[in-house]
Amino acid sequence: MSVLSWIIVASLFGGALSVLCAAVFALNARTHWIGMLVSYAIGALLGAVFLDILPEAIDQAANTTAVSGAVLIGILLFFTLEKVLIWRHCHHDHCEAHEPHEQAGHDHHDHGRSGTMLIIGDTFHNFVDGIIIAAAFMADIHLGVVTALAIIAHEIPQEVGDFLILLHSGYSKLRAFQLNLISSLATLVGGVLAYYALQGLQSWTPYILALSAASMIYIAVADLIPGLHKRTQLRDTVQQVVLIALGVATVGLTGYFAGV
Repeated sequence: MSVLSWIIVASLFGGALSVLCAAVFALNARTHWIGMLVSYAIGALLGAVFLDILPEAIDQAANTTAVSGAVLIGILLFFTLEKVLIWRHCHHDHCEAHEPHEQAGHDHHDHGRSGTMLIIGDTFHNFVDGIIIAAAFMADIHLGVVTALAIIAHEIPQEVGDFLILLHSGYSKLRAFQLNLISSLATLVGGVLAYYALQGLQSWTPYILALSAASMIYIAVADLIPGLHKRTQLRDTVQQVVLIALGVATVGLTGYFAGV
């Protein structure tokens, strides 16, 4: 397949699979699995960054210091975006999405205000994911596959939270599913636009990859890992470490077999 075909397939499949899995988890009361998915996603994200994306960016760049600087700028950028509520995730046990029953004494439906904010933020997030996928595939097909898998891994628990927030905001199950599915199409839009935008800017690819790495590092370290600290039992800790290692191993094995 051509690079553009890979980008389209990965964007569509990743978005649809994430939303479908999230709906299945949310509608079948499997939300207790979210913590396990989050641990695995952390490993997949960090594995993709340090085993594939950054090595590829450094290999392509003429100045490794500039790549490191791009990662630093990216982390600060995503911190700022999250601060102004553009970047919105919900993975933690005590966020509003996971406490619909604990708020029985309050108004369960906020007339869609939380839902509207969520869809706007999630659409932007999906658009950026598309750019990340496109940049990775344009650098190397194997890198694109690994990056897409890592993004799907962290999208599933996020979409579960999104789905529950939409239900809590008063949307029907069908409407919540439709909105999440429509929002996921932003991944395709971002991927296709990035493909054409980067055609004549190949020298930018290492720095786009560095920003992609920054995004994934920030999500894993600043957004997902803090939620794991809410569970302090030894059994939970062992489970988290094993699942993070499994996520890293998945990326490593994917890279190994792709290189055979």
